[in-house]
Amino acid sequence: MQNNKVRELANFIWGTADTLRGKFKAHDYGKVILPFFVLRRLDCLLSATQDATIEMADSLPEGIDEDTRDLLLFDVAKAGKVYNLSPLTFAKIKGQNPADLHDNLVAYITGFSANMRDIFIDKFKFLEQLKELKDHDILWDVFEQFTDVDLSPSEVSNLEMGYVFEELIRRFSEQSNETAGEHFTPREVVHLIVDLLIANDKALTGRGLIRTVYDPACGTGGILAIAEAEIKAMNEGVRVELYGQEQNKESYAICRSDMLITGHDPEQIAFGDTLANDQHRGQKFHWMMSNPPYGVDWKASAGAVKEEWKELGDDGRFGAGLPRISDGQLLFLQHMVAKMRDDEQGSQIGIVMNGAPMGTGDAGSGESEIRRWLFEKDYVTAIIALPPDLFYNTGIQTFIWILNNRKPTIQRNKVLIIDASSEEFCEPLRKSLGDKANFITDDARAKIINAFVDGFSAEGSHFAEVFPVKSFAYRLIKIQQPKRRRFRVDEGGITRLSESKPFNLMQQPVKDLLLSILGDPSFGETWSDGNAFHAKVASTMSEKGFKISAPLRSAIEESFGELDPGAEVIRNGNGNPEPDKLLQYFERVPIDRKWEEFFAEEVEPFAPGAWVDTKYIDRTDKKVGRLGYSVPYNTLFAKFERPPTLSDVNANIAAMEDNLAELLTKVISK
Repeated sequence: MQNNKVRELANFIWGTADTLRGKFKAHDYGKVILPFFVLRRLDCLLSATQDATIEMADSLPEGIDEDTRDLLLFDVAKAGKVYNLSPLTFAKIKGQNPADLHDNLVAYITGFSANMRDIFIDKFKFLEQLKELKDHDILWDVFEQFTDVDLSPSEVSNLEMGYVFEELIRRFSEQSNETAGEHFTPREVVHLIVDLLIANDKALTGRGLIRTVYDPACGTGGILAIAEAEIKAMNEGVRVELYGQEQNKESYAICRSDMLITGHDPEQIAFGDTLANDQHRGQKFHWMMSNPPYGVDWKASAGAVKEEWKELGDDGRFGAGLPRISDGQLLFLQHMVAKMRDDEQGSQIGIVMNGAPMGTGDAGSGESEIRRWLFEKDYVTAIIALPPDLFYNTGIQTFIWILNNRKPTIQRNKVLIIDASSEEFCEPLRKSLGDKANFITDDARAKIINAFVDGFSAEGSHFAEVFPVKSFAYRLIKIQQPKRRRFRVDEGGITRLSESKPFNLMQQPVKDLLLSILGDPSFGETWSDGNAFHAKVASTMSEKGFKISAPLRSAIEESFGELDPGAEVIRNGNGNPEPDKLLQYFERVPIDRKWEEFFAEEVEPFAPGAWVDTKYIDRTDKKVGRLGYSVPYNTLFAKFERPPTLSDVNANIAAMEDNLAELLTKVISK
């Protein structure tokens, strides 16, 4: 929990924003304050050993290997994987001419080890921010404010630094509502994910434990930081190793800096496109948590992803299949599953996604095949529907998926669905932050966790229910309905026919003959019997020595026919109803139901004359008949409400009449 020192320190540093106000846009405050915060922490960490580090660097032979040189200097600096070879410190810079401040800070920053120079110069673009501060003539004011705060380890622990860092990131995220959700996951959502994984981790007690935590789209590292804090709160003796990858430069810089100032190895946070270039290849993790982009295309990663999919197949990360190019959420999920541990303990995953991965794509599609793989491998433990308007840049409903490759016996071949989407599980903010209008309360989070813990052994509740894995499997059947058309020859139809391909493939004499036949007054009436219409056109043309081809017959039908449920059924040469392409559709038949029963109960009563196209049944080379998987959330949690009886309706009407009569009496009496 945050103590008074943390709050006071965060408020003090946040006060720097007053100096920036009017000179910088509010959503750019973080680009100045966060790097300065990190820089001051490093200054406090390194100042005591800086002279010794410089002395060691001067004593090393010129031809020494760079990696060896870094290791030796890291050891002398005693601040993790960072050192500084500049003779300057904040204290020394403050004692020099204020006119030289900009040049001194640039010299100080360029004195860092290469890994930190990359963070400040390339990722934070901090030299650009320093120049802008100088141009606005406020560089000294900001520098002096940070010089006055002591961030040495003896004053501010790594844990406290983490809390301050997290609080500052949250405040800056709120300042830039339009983009906050891109790099900041609401803390109550992260706490919920972590609590769900902790509740499922039966081995999180004792000494000497290690937990590796990984986020493939780690942003500023909020999920990783909260995961560590909660694990430590449960068992202080657990060693928590944090890993992540991020492709946004600024978010990566913040996350890596956070790892450094909180005592973690910043090298475990990688930069780059996770889907295209996995920087933690071959590594496995105990816990994986992420909030990947929703509905964002993966075109930039497509080349590398498709190549891996083709070359490695099941031995790669994407063996289950590729989703449509417009949404990469299921690619991130597959990537995480590929990093599950193979030992007895296994791994757990908590991932936030929108509704698309639950049902997008029919049987045989990439999405369905990925879901099929997840469910048939029995990885999915639970899916939790969250309240709307929780995130800063989207109001759409979101879901937490919990996965486990070592489910306890009671959970095997089952999935717990928790519907925490109602007002019961959130409260409105006093003031909306972008699209974030609600937050999950501590009581609501506890209620969700209890439902998760008890859900597989209890009877369930009004918002949680266990389903067997096969509940999500289905087969597609193709429903055909008889074609019914009414026909009338008019100018519009003649124009459509004249523009059709089958008509224009005929010789001109045949075209003229057909148009003259259709122009006969006998075709001017409306025909409700399409068979008779087609027969008359065909017989008249046949008398003239010409045959109506199947494509031409279709063109005539499309030009002059209109859908009419009251018209006669059009039949083929064998007397069987012709299927209407405009009315055909597919039904999902649950895997545990016979398609004949499903058709008789769910289709036939509502579509008289319909039939199942049986040539597709049990076909595995077409999408129809193939096994598919989806999570029909609305169906699973459809809440039936008994309609009022006729007596109820009559009673309500009588009550309203009595109230109205009473009101009229009062008005008249006045």
